[in-house]
Amino acid sequence: MKTSTLCPRCDHELDEGPIVYRCANCCRAVYAADVENEYIPRQRVAAAA
Repeated sequence: MKTSTLCPRCDHELDEGPIVYRCANCCRAVYAADVENEYIPRQRVAAAA
């Protein structure tokens, strides 16, 4: 299971820094304590019959 952490400003994937995450797109630095990275499973979609 791989979870990705997204930038709160531009929604691009952040690097996997242990203390400070960095966004390559907007060059923002975000502290790990400020990032929401809880794994939330997606809702299952019922198949169209």
